[in-house]
Amino acid sequence: MTEESSYENLQEDVRALKLPEIEVWENKYADRDYSVELEIPEFTCICPKTGLPDFATIYITYGPDRTCVELKSFKLYLVAYRNVGIFHEHLVNRLLDDFVAACQPRWAKISVVMNPRGGIGTTVEAEFQSPPEK
Repeated sequence: MTEESSYENLQEDVRALKLPEIEVWENKYADRDYSVELEIPEFTCICPKTGLPDFATIYITYGPDRTCVELKSFKLYLVAYRNVGIFHEHLVNRLLDDFVAACQPRWAKISVVMNPRGGIGTTVEAEFQSPPEK
């Protein structure tokens, strides 16, 4: 691979990237199994290689436990990605890590459907399952 086309070190600090906090609120129905579906149709980030914008729709489904995600703070968290160069695969896994850390759901699934880049559409999914209580 030539230096011009190398992807080396482009995502070295993806796990340490500082982003706004995702806030939560107390779930008064934590004794019940139910799901919440979120759809974010206008997500944008930056291609780390070209610096051009990437557009996507994000789908999140989760089973709340003791807390639920507060949507305004989550929107501000997502908007922060507009200036972030990130690979699609890293994006989905970072979203899942931050989402789970914030609301500690019973389970969560995040699916990101990227608009085609170079004629190739990409969908990346990641899931979390809370370990069973002892």
